[in-house]
Amino acid sequence: MSRTALLVTHTGRRRSTEHARAVAADLIAAGFEVRVVAEEAEDLDLPGVVPVAGPEAAEGAEIVFALGGDGTFLRAAELARPAKAPLLGINLGKVGFLAEAEIDDLDTAVRDVVGRNYTVDERLTLDVTAEFDGGPTIESWALNEISVEKGERAQMLELLVDVDGRPLSRYGCDGVVCATPTGSTAYAFSGGGPVVWPEVEALLLVPISAHALFSRPLVTAPTSTFVITVDPFTTLAVLCCDGRRVYDLPPGARVTVRRGALPVRIVRLRARPFTDRLVAKFGLPVHGWRGSRR
Repeated sequence: MSRTALLVTHTGRRRSTEHARAVAADLIAAGFEVRVVAEEAEDLDLPGVVPVAGPEAAEGAEIVFALGGDGTFLRAAELARPAKAPLLGINLGKVGFLAEAEIDDLDTAVRDVVGRNYTVDERLTLDVTAEFDGGPTIESWALNEISVEKGERAQMLELLVDVDGRPLSRYGCDGVVCATPTGSTAYAFSGGGPVVWPEVEALLLVPISAHALFSRPLVTAPTSTFVITVDPFTTLAVLCCDGRRVYDLPPGARVTVRRGALPVRIVRLRARPFTDRLVAKFGLPVHGWRGSRR
């Protein structure tokens, strides 16, 4: 029976393209049908690959490889999620927090995939709907976070936030971030939110630069629903999903965020504590700045 893999890479970097060619060649030699995103096929210039396009690109694929940084991983997740295909990130960028393996592990990672020596975790996602008078309904999703932000730099954004059908607070702010545990180390983290272990099922709400007496980050149940209403007399707002899908929101827009109907399935090659990943990716001083006394 034929095995299929989809390759998504950052072809704007020559090094990434070279590594993608090597992965594709190894998979083809192992009997895989290797698909590549159509607009990347010319840059890869590899015989034997199958160019694919559209949201069905990963349909029926055994695995999706994301070769690049976190941006490439999030782009690959857009294809892997609807197909329920497992997603393996190989970090060719800088931090690469979402990636399972580093560039030095590339050959081992491919061998593990060929030998089916991996497990799959399911990561909670977010679904979002935005409604406003005189415009179409916006529907999207995110693996990391959904944010409602001010669209004009010079003006503060006025937002009313409801949680589970009850009003929580009105913020004069730069915006609000709604994040998953996976996204707790991304935008929400830079906004002062907590780091949440990915195995925890929860939703996060983090106000950004809020001019308010109460603007603490919140961690709620995974069943919670956030409703963010843009004040009718405030400035233009922007809805942003994973930093990739951006939509304008007029004053009065109502944004509803809840747990996503579909998770993202992420490949794990080794049983590795999240603490070790956190220390390695952020370069945390385990012994403190004064060094160890032992």
